[in-house]
Formats: sequence, structure tokens, C-alpha cells
Amino acid sequence: MILAAAQTVQTAQTAPGFLSPSGVEVAFLLVGLVTLGAAIVSVTTKQLVHAALWLVVALGGLAVEYLLLTAEFIAWVQVLIYVGSVVVLILFGLMLTKAPIGRSPDADSGNRPVALAVAVAAAVALVWVVADAFRTTWIELDGPAQGSTGVTGEILFRHWVLPFEALSVLLLAALVGAIVLSRKKPEGERD
Repeated sequence: MILAAAQTVQTAQTAPGFLSPSGVEVAFLLVGLVTLGAAIVSVTTKQLVHAALWLVVALGGLAVEYLLLTAEFIAWVQVLIYVGSVVVLILFGLMLTKAPIGRSPDADSGNRPVALAVAVAAAVALVWVVADAFRTTWIELDGPAQGSTGVTGEILFRHWVLPFEALSVLLLAALVGAIVLSRKKPEGERD
């Protein structure tokens, strides 16, 4: 009994615990707070271009979080696809539809309290569902690294190939829609 207690004390002294976070954990928390702040500013700003630029900061912060979790492949996919493509597509959409550059009174409505209540309810429901779904799931640390390219590719193309292809068709449709909206109509043609 005394030997077991001594081993527990020794393990507690050598292993980092909740009250003694490592540098990676502190960096993860700080980057998470910056990412959360950028996401909140992106949603609450009244300038559409600034909202898109804050979205770049939020998505870049998420890529840094993936790097801190040693999922380098997912981090670079985040940078290339979301920061490099989706945000550029949003900015092109803003430029091609002649959206206002400065403050836009149309971007604000009186429904902010209702929107906040819905957002908080959705966040609570999402956290509850994810926590309930993965409560008994354990990560196998002895196998290949979970963030490696091989494991990610196998999971993506074995179990998630249909949503992956549906997303590519959706992005293609958005690109075609942006091209159609940007075309000028000839002088004699009506709407």
C-alpha cells in the first residue's frame, strides 16, 4: 500500500499534469483564443471585406492548431483549400457583385440577440453531440500517427469519398456561378 502510494507520488512529480501545462499546450490555448477572437470579429464586423480578411486570420489560426496537434498534412490542406481558395472565392464574389467596400448598413439587422441565442444553442448542441459520440473513443498511440498523410488519405478516400466529391462539385458550382455573375450583358439584351 505504501509502495503504491510512493509510485503514484513519483509519477505525479515526473509527468506533466493539468496544473503544469507544456509549452505546446500554452501555445495551443493562446492560438485558440486568437482564432476565436478573429472568428467573432469576422461575424460581427459591418465591413464585408474586413470580415473576409478576419476569416483569413481565423482559418490560419486553425491551421496553426493543426500544426500544434502534429497533423501537418491537414494543416497544409487547411491553408491551401480554405485560406487560399475559399477566401479568395469570397473576395472575388464581393468584387464581382459590386458589394460595398466600406460600412454597409444592409449588413446589420435588428436580429442580433436572436442570432446570438441561436448561435449559443447550436454551439451547446454541437459540443453535447460530439462529446456524447466520442466519449468512449480512444486514440491508438502505438499505430501510425493519426495526422499522417497515409492514415488521413486512407480514412478520407475509404470512408468519406462521397462527401469529398460532393464538396468538390459544390465548389465548382460556386466558381461557375461567380463567372456567370461577372459576365457583362450585351447592350441590347434585357434581364
